[in-house]
Amino acid sequence: FVYSRVFCQKENSPPLRLLIDFLKARGQTPIVPKNIDDAALDEWAWVQISLGYHRDRKPIQIFCVRDRGTYQDVFGQEQTQYRDLLTAYEDIEAQLALEFVNRAQFILTTRFSKDDMTDEGYDFNGWILEFYQEQCNGIVQIDDQGFYSPKGDLIVDMAPQED
Repeated sequence: FVYSRVFCQKENSPPLRLLIDFLKARGQTPIVPKNIDDAALDEWAWVQISLGYHRDRKPIQIFCVRDRGTYQDVFGQEQTQYRDLLTAYEDIEAQLALEFVNRAQFILTTRFSKDDMTDEGYDFNGWILEFYQEQCNGIVQIDDQGFYSPKGDLIVDMAPQED
């Protein structure tokens, strides 16, 4: 799986309906699970949803862990892991990313299967990350890549080093 995260400084994650509306406004067609209750889309304290971008492809899993409540321990582990990784860097950009990680109140994580992903899916995932970055004062981190500025530039390169 490929994981990407947005470390968000805002206290609460917006209801999923706002994300879905944002995606539709960007020309996307999010596929919401059939069993999801319409009222759940307006819920602030949501934890997980699968959003599809194409009928024939596996959906993107979206998780929200917060600094309080049920998944507080997962939040703490992720925050500590990235705090430790960023502390090894000495440049200004890494310090900026570290500030976001330290001040995060929730972490939005997306997960998808690399083998089943298309360009359309990568775009869809990118819009999800952008929504949380913009709406929740967040910074984007993508596994095996690093941290990104709001303009989409890689500012902390965490790609595995080739020997």
